[in-house]
Amino acid sequence: QVQLVESGGGLVQAGGSLRLSCAATGRDFSSYAKGWFRQAPGKEREFVAAISGGGVGTYYADSVKGRFTISRDNAKNTWYLQMNSLKPEDTAVYYCNAGSRSLVVAGPYWGQGTQVIVSS
Repeated sequence: QVQLVESGGGLVQAGGSLRLSCAATGRDFSSYAKGWFRQAPGKEREFVAAISGGGVGTYYADSVKGRFTISRDNAKNTWYLQMNSLKPEDTAVYYCNAGSRSLVVAGPYWGQGTQVIVSS
């Protein structure tokens, strides 16, 4: 059974940083794209960042470009989202995603979500 487990969320002041992790078990995602999405209260889930299986290609939403960095450790079947210069509008539940062959299409596997709250 495939499981994606996020960690690293929490409460941070505006301008601060957090690092999210997503650890996958049950399937090797090293050759698949991996990503992060988020959903704020009352809003639809939106794309944040994605990284190719080989780690060479990355893709970011315009709203986080230059502030967030996605990375992966295929040996650990884990990927990360380093979030710097956080803003109150980054407040959301963050979900990791995997299983796609494309950076722009979500895969079928989702984590349970981790809450990020950025206070002003």
